[in-house]
Amino acid sequence: MKADLKQYTVRDVVAGFVYNELEGKGLYGLSGNLVIQPEYQRNYIYADGKRDVAVIESILKGYPLGVVYFVKTGINANGEDTFEILDGQQRITSIGRFVTGKLAIKDDQDQPQYYGSLPDDQKAIVDQTPLLIYVCEGTEKEIKAWFKTINIAGVPLNEQELLNAVYSGPFVTAAKAIFSNSDNSNMEKWKTYVRGAANRQEILEEALRWASHGKIDDYMAKHRNDAKAAVKLEAYFEAVVEWVSSVFETTEKEMCGQDWGNLYVQHKDTPYDPAAVTVRVKALYSDPCVKNRRGIFPYILGGEADKSLLDIRVFEDGTKRLVYAQQTKLAEAQGHSNCSYCAMSGGSNAKKIWKLPEMEADHVTAWSKGGATTADNCEMLCKSHNRAKGNH
Repeated sequence: MKADLKQYTVRDVVAGFVYNELEGKGLYGLSGNLVIQPEYQRNYIYADGKRDVAVIESILKGYPLGVVYFVKTGINANGEDTFEILDGQQRITSIGRFVTGKLAIKDDQDQPQYYGSLPDDQKAIVDQTPLLIYVCEGTEKEIKAWFKTINIAGVPLNEQELLNAVYSGPFVTAAKAIFSNSDNSNMEKWKTYVRGAANRQEILEEALRWASHGKIDDYMAKHRNDAKAAVKLEAYFEAVVEWVSSVFETTEKEMCGQDWGNLYVQHKDTPYDPAAVTVRVKALYSDPCVKNRRGIFPYILGGEADKSLLDIRVFEDGTKRLVYAQQTKLAEAQGHSNCSYCAMSGGSNAKKIWKLPEMEADHVTAWSKGGATTADNCEMLCKSHNRAKGNH
C-alpha cells in the first residue's frame, strides 16, 4: 500500500458531481473520474442540516476540512486516472450538494442561502478551497484493511458498516438496495419489530443476524459474490416478521428490538391462538405486578413458563413486616410455628417461631393463577418451605 499527497481544489473535486436524492448517495465527481460512494461505503448520513451545513461553513471561514483519501482504480479511455473515495465521502458529498443547489446554509438574517446566490467573492472561496488528498494504491485487501482503521469525519463506522467494507461485492450491493433504502415500502412495517436506522445498516444487520443465527461474518463471506442471496435473505426476514404479526394481532412499542430471529427458531412450529394471545397480552399489560413489559412476548411464546421474564413486583418490606407480625402473634397465641407449612408438618419445627430474616414472602394464590402482590395475598414462610413450594 502506498500513498502520494496531492492537492485539488473543491471545484476540481466536485466537477461533474452527481447525487441520487432517492438513495442518499453522492455518486460521481472529478468530471466523472471519481466514484464518491463505492459499494463498501456507508450511505450519506450528513443530511441533517447540521453536519452538512458545518462542512460548508468551515470552508467559508477558512477552517481546514482534514485529509481526504482517494484510491486509484485505473485509467479511463482518455488516459486519465480514475479514483474512488476511501475516506471523505461525507464531506465531499456535502460540498457537492451545496455547489449543485441541493443544500442551503443560513445567512445573518437566518434566511436560506444557496451556492448560486452567494456573492462572487464567497463563491471563489468555495471553488478555490484546497483539499489535501492522499492518493492510495494497493491490493483490495490492503485498501479495505486501511478503510477499517480510518476515523470517518468524527463518525466511526459501526460493525455492520465495517463488514460491508470487508465483504463488499454483489451480495452487499443487492442487500443494501433492500435493507438500507429508507424509501423501501416495507420499512415502516419492519421498524415495528426492528430497532435502528436503515442508512446506518442496522436493519440489514438484524436481517443478517436472524438468517445467520448470529454468525454474520460467516454468512457474508459465504454469499459475498451471490446477489441472489440477498433475495433469500429478504424472504427469510419477511418470514420472521410475518410469523410475529400472525401470532400477535396487535403491536406494542415494546415489540421493537426483541430477539425475534431467535424466538422464531424456538417457537415457529408451536401452534398459537392469536385471539387468545391478544387477550393475554392485554391482561399482562394491565397487570400492575408486571414490571418488564418487554418480557411479555417471550413469556407468552414460551408457554408462560419463565415468569422471571416479567420481573414480577415483589412484596414491599412494609407489607412483609406487617404480615410477619400478624402471623407471629397468631402462631404464638395458638402454640404453633409462624410458618404454616412447619406447623402442618408435625416435625421438629412444628412450634418454631422464625425470625423475620429467616422467612420469605409468598403469594397465597400464585401470581400466575391471578394472585395479586398485596398484603391480603401475602404469606410469610420459612425459606426452605417457600423455596420448595415454588409456583404451586
